[in-house]
Amino acid sequence: MYEKYERLLIEMNLSSYKVSQDTGIAQSTLSDWKRGISNPKVDKLKVLAKYFDVPVDYFLGE
Repeated sequence: MYEKYERLLIEMNLSSYKVSQDTGIAQSTLSDWKRGISNPKVDKLKVLAKYFDVPVDYFLGE
């Protein structure tokens, strides 16, 4: 999932900090996803999907 998130960051020229500020998802949460400490819950995936204007399945698919 995080690889797809990173791809969107690059494509849209955004930082995780900006996404955190705009979505209310804590930077520590995004960092935990990056390090594999935790996986995003559905509610957070919905927020990211809406923010990036992609379907939730984008993050869930292979």
